[in-house]
Amino acid sequence: MLKSEILEKLHKKHSNLSSEDIELLLSIFIKKIINSLKNGNNIEIRGFGTLSRKINKEKFVRNPKTNEKLFKKESYKLHFKIGKILHKKINPSTNFKKEDVF
Repeated sequence: MLKSEILEKLHKKHSNLSSEDIELLLSIFIKKIINSLKNGNNIEIRGFGTLSRKINKEKFVRNPKTNEKLFKKESYKLHFKIGKILHKKINPSTNFKKEDVF
């Protein structure tokens, strides 16, 4: 889903707000998430999931094209752990019997 599609759906749902206000609210929300992750904080949205950052250690890597060894500095990657409610909505539980599977 694109940012423009999110803005469009929010505008349809909250027609009393102008599209500029909705865009401002979404950009503030995204900036808060980015700043929290930069500061090393985890973000938990109940029912949706948790965003955190993990460390990629510094190490030597190899360029596969030239076989040259390069030094890669420490960096961070984003880690998302899905929330229980979202997981249940995406994967509805179905009770299978052994006889049904085989």
